[in-house]
Amino acid sequence: MSDFKEAVEAMMNEKGMTRELVLETIEQTLKATYKNKFKTDENAVVTFADDLSSFELASRRTVVNDEDYDEGNILEIPLSEALELSDEAEPGDELLIPIDPRSFNRSSVQTGKQRATSRIREIQKEELYSEFKGKVGEIINGYVQAIHDNGDMMVDLGRTSGYLPKKNQSPRETYQKNDKIRCYVESVKPDEKNDKNIRVLLSRTHENFIKKLFYLNVPELGAKEPSLEIIKIVREPGYRTKVAVWPIKSDVDAVGTCVGLKGARIQAVMREIDDERIDVVRWDPNPLEYIANALSPAKVEKIYVTDFDKKMAVAIVDPGQLSLAIGKQGLNVRLVNRMCDWIVDVKTQEDFESMDIFEQARSAADAAFEIPEDQEEPQIEYASDTEEGIPLTDLPLDEAIVRKLEVHDILTVEEFLEYSEEELREMGDITEDEIQTINRVIRENIDIVEDEEQTEDAGFVCPNCGHPLSEGMTECPNCHVGISFESVGEDQE
Repeated sequence: MSDFKEAVEAMMNEKGMTRELVLETIEQTLKATYKNKFKTDENAVVTFADDLSSFELASRRTVVNDEDYDEGNILEIPLSEALELSDEAEPGDELLIPIDPRSFNRSSVQTGKQRATSRIREIQKEELYSEFKGKVGEIINGYVQAIHDNGDMMVDLGRTSGYLPKKNQSPRETYQKNDKIRCYVESVKPDEKNDKNIRVLLSRTHENFIKKLFYLNVPELGAKEPSLEIIKIVREPGYRTKVAVWPIKSDVDAVGTCVGLKGARIQAVMREIDDERIDVVRWDPNPLEYIANALSPAKVEKIYVTDFDKKMAVAIVDPGQLSLAIGKQGLNVRLVNRMCDWIVDVKTQEDFESMDIFEQARSAADAAFEIPEDQEEPQIEYASDTEEGIPLTDLPLDEAIVRKLEVHDILTVEEFLEYSEEELREMGDITEDEIQTINRVIRENIDIVEDEEQTEDAGFVCPNCGHPLSEGMTECPNCHVGISFESVGEDQE
């Protein structure tokens, strides 16, 4: 194998370049060296042997009569000199005159090297850009390379690094250096600070990150002929996500397909985002049906349209469902507003009827949907066979945990909160981890609002949260702060 061929193959291996790109780089390097010496590369010709055993640099020159020759013109050669190279040379002919690269001075060689280095960087940058541009909108695997003081992270993606800013990270997730991480490729652009590199912007908070996770775990979404589709995703990263799905085929349960058998598919997605809550709801072309579905896991009794043009509505729920429908700090209803593009307020029927807009809402609904006089107003009702209160089945709890509680006749959140952790442990079949899990899920999904009359009637209240206490309790069943009861003499009362 010739030295030149070895050099070409070494360059291909080390730089990850194709043979064509390597030869192009060598050609440009030789032409840059030629230009530095002769002030032009217009007539420089580089050829390579088919087997890469050698290359040749030549100067293409036009033959002119001696009296017409302009001395020093690199593009021409006088006839007298041309005849020394070829007996058949005539004015107007073109000759290729070999140039020995070793004849170039150091300055010319250095210029050629600089051109080669620059071209190699350009090629590598173009290849990187092309490779990662094709990954925009996809999920990519990497390793945490560095974590800056402001929380921004650099992610090792193999041939380059990705940038994961703090704002694109879920607040519930923490990573250490060298941890494996999956990210959504948000954009790929030339790096403004380093023209030799590209800037790959990553995200773990983008709605499409959730969408791609569903595609990975729900084969029916990405099938050649998909049976369902994702219509919209709204998200409060780290807290809650809502996904609206719609069956393309009428016989498909879109929600059930995404959730999977015993919740296996939805749990796989949730594990990737550190168990962030995900509600999968059925999209509906009827905005009232869609709003009711979106308010899941709460059950809606009626929807009143207060202003159809402005897309304003009030959802009526049972008093026991109010906290669940609104969500902790109003999170659930905020996501519903974004998902449905309606301004939705949640009220009980009693509260709504006490408002001035009640009659206006009834009239607006009738006018918007042109309800005949003999037809009832549009409403959405759900039958419930549970007693007043929030059923534990409405919360994102493992089915096995719910079944254990049912054995002890604990069916609602309110019934669960009546027991202290010590009493739950004494039941024997509920573990400490399961008790903590239930409490965490309740805290994340429901704002506990105490009835004022009940609080006044209670003999004791928690000094931390105000929850009613019974004598003999060792901790608050709501906030779980430790408590103790001390006897107080008459003179101290």
